[in-house]
Amino acid sequence: MLLYILGIVIMIVGITLSIGLHEIGHLVPAKRFGVRVGQYMIGFGRTIWSRKFGETEYGIKMLPMGGYISMAGMYPPLTEGGRARNASTGFFETLMQDARTASADTVAPGEEDRVFYSLATWKRIVIMLGGPFMNLVIGVVLYTIVLCGFGIPQATTTIGVVSECLIPSTSEVQECSAGDEEAPAAAAGLLPGDRIISVDGTTIDTVDTAIDIINAAPGEKLELVIERDGAEQTVEATPRLTERYVTLANGSIAKNDDGSPKTEEVGILGINFAVQTVQQPITTVGPAIGDNVVRVVNVILHLPQRLVDVWNAAFGPAERDPEGPISVVGVGRIAGEIVSLDTAPVADRASAILQLLASLNVALFVFNLIPLMPLDGGHVANALFDAVRRRFATLRGKPDPGPFDVAKLIPLTFAVVAVLGLMSALLIYADIVKPISIL
Repeated sequence: MLLYILGIVIMIVGITLSIGLHEIGHLVPAKRFGVRVGQYMIGFGRTIWSRKFGETEYGIKMLPMGGYISMAGMYPPLTEGGRARNASTGFFETLMQDARTASADTVAPGEEDRVFYSLATWKRIVIMLGGPFMNLVIGVVLYTIVLCGFGIPQATTTIGVVSECLIPSTSEVQECSAGDEEAPAAAAGLLPGDRIISVDGTTIDTVDTAIDIINAAPGEKLELVIERDGAEQTVEATPRLTERYVTLANGSIAKNDDGSPKTEEVGILGINFAVQTVQQPITTVGPAIGDNVVRVVNVILHLPQRLVDVWNAAFGPAERDPEGPISVVGVGRIAGEIVSLDTAPVADRASAILQLLASLNVALFVFNLIPLMPLDGGHVANALFDAVRRRFATLRGKPDPGPFDVAKLIPLTFAVVAVLGLMSALLIYADIVKPISIL
């Protein structure tokens, strides 16, 4: 239990640091471009610690579920150089006016030129992309440590286990009995520790090559050149036709059109290859990041259906999709399981925790690029829209229309926040009652 709690604590610290660095990604360019930053906060709710350095208050709030920096002039006034008017009727109109008023209050007298909305378009984009960029950098660094420092488990061409008999994976009985026929590998005299050099004249550099040849040759006698105790030997073995489940790339079993498990018949010798941790070249980091981005984009594009699946799992008999969305509660539970897995070496557990944090940061990078307020991508979209408006005004010989009144997007922002809140509540509930488990 202590190790489980330690895993959760480690993940909380990692997420908090990621949030802090995300906000630094906004803070540094904002200050560099002269914007007045009143607050740099990690978390939401009541402030539990803060210190003021220069004009900026730095602090930590009670709920470490996010963070923010408070920049002067996030919402422009209704008229260039003017102040926000008093609110008229209507709930959303009141919210708009309150946003303008609060933004105007962040502008100190004599510092009207240090506001966010008056910056050049490219500067506003740099500030808003600074946060997601930091998450991407964190992801790259952590993936580099995991892949190039720790390495990843890979099957080798060395035999790890020789089965006594062959049992189809579709069979209900999964143990050998006295009357079972000896597995081809055992009959041929293959032993754990033998390294396969070639099969039927084909040099074996990877496990996949050996498996493909063996699977495609049921009933055919194969000549295997192996290395045992430093010397090469030649043995003959005949793969036996055996039924097995078809698995997908994520390890799950493929389904037929009627929903039944999909099977195939292949040649099997009855061997499992040994696995060892192998450090990867730096060139593997980019593809790993790319694969992670693709997975997150796929989740976002199919988010409505994914959330329906989560609902069905949380309130029904359906199982959770391990590739589906997950809350910070679920991430914490997985971290607890990883750290408490005392059968795994400490290095493997540390690598798994870092990979989990890397994946989380890549997810934050992609999610924050969605062009909806109040996400960073929404502010970028607004800056680009401003640039287009001004360009069209110039081409038509009209005066600069000034910054777009982003307060008009308050209703949309309100809706996005509400949706995100409901989604978070559903995921947290599902992660409590039916969590995704690695065990």
